[in-house]
Amino acid sequence: MNLRNQVLIWIGFFVFLILALWIFRGILLPFVVGAALAYLLNPLVAQLQRWRFSRGWATAVVLLSVVAIIISLFVMLLPMVASQVLGLVQRLPGYAADLEALARRWAPELNQWLGPERAAQVERTVSDMMGQLVGLVGILTSEIVNSGMTLISVIGFTIFTPVVAFYLLLDWDGMVRGVHDLLPRKHRAEILGILRDIDSSMAGVIRGQGGVLLIDAVFYAAALSLVGLNFGLAVGLIAGLLSFIPYVGFGVGLALSVGIAIVQFWPNWWMVVVVFGIFMGWQFIEGNVLYPKLVSSSININPVWLMFALLAFGALFGFLGLLLAVPLAAIGGVLVRYAVRKYKGSTLYLGSSHGGQGGNTSA
Repeated sequence: MNLRNQVLIWIGFFVFLILALWIFRGILLPFVVGAALAYLLNPLVAQLQRWRFSRGWATAVVLLSVVAIIISLFVMLLPMVASQVLGLVQRLPGYAADLEALARRWAPELNQWLGPERAAQVERTVSDMMGQLVGLVGILTSEIVNSGMTLISVIGFTIFTPVVAFYLLLDWDGMVRGVHDLLPRKHRAEILGILRDIDSSMAGVIRGQGGVLLIDAVFYAAALSLVGLNFGLAVGLIAGLLSFIPYVGFGVGLALSVGIAIVQFWPNWWMVVVVFGIFMGWQFIEGNVLYPKLVSSSININPVWLMFALLAFGALFGFLGLLLAVPLAAIGGVLVRYAVRKYKGSTLYLGSSHGGQGGNTSA
């Protein structure tokens, strides 16, 4: 099989995959989440197997333990989180109005310091930013309400997701062997190398980036609550859970928390500085400690392309697209890098005079 046929096969596979996702997007959510859960928990099941557990018992123990922990956290935290989120949504227009009132109160000082034109520009900027922030929260709230997650679909999701994860975990080794047996003998080693790269990227996405997301949410919620910020728990969770979109979680959380802090603690500027320092300090720790340790360069995707993937898949498939965007972008990145390597080893890149030393173009 020559290089052109391989490229056509991969393009056809991706077209088929996108088409299938679009057709079945309404029912795929429990299967996608169940598969991600199975992939995440498979190392724990394998460890129990090494401790002489059977595959069935290891799967049952790990999955039941995780489900019990999730249900316990859900029961303990849901009332408090729900009340804070609803309170924040209801109070946000009031915070915007209070900030505009403070800006008008500072107008004389700003006029003296910046001049009338710049002071008016600052006031308009603050007003526009708060209006956009209120609008964004309103859009997110309406999308959540109108997302089709009715009571029946929520019940179906909570029932089907653990079942999907259980059966995938139970037969994980068999599925891996089945895929291995289907690989062409001539190119098996090369394809296995690509699959190992994909596995490394997926581990960075699901285990690494998922761990960073949860750590961000816990830290922001705890830190903002400890300094006494109104709705600190809700703002921290919003900032942490939105951090899977590069810089969006940080930006939204910073804008919300600083705006609330100015209204709440005025004229105590030190508390505003403390809230600002929480976000800036943690952003430094996340970029220099958490990501290198937990994610490293396994994803290897430019943040611009990552944001494009999130917007594109979100527009095509809704919430399901947001869940699939980063893993599919990671897989696409691996395949693109492989294609570039093959291209640089081909006669198309090197020229016909280098054909003998340019590598095997049929692999």
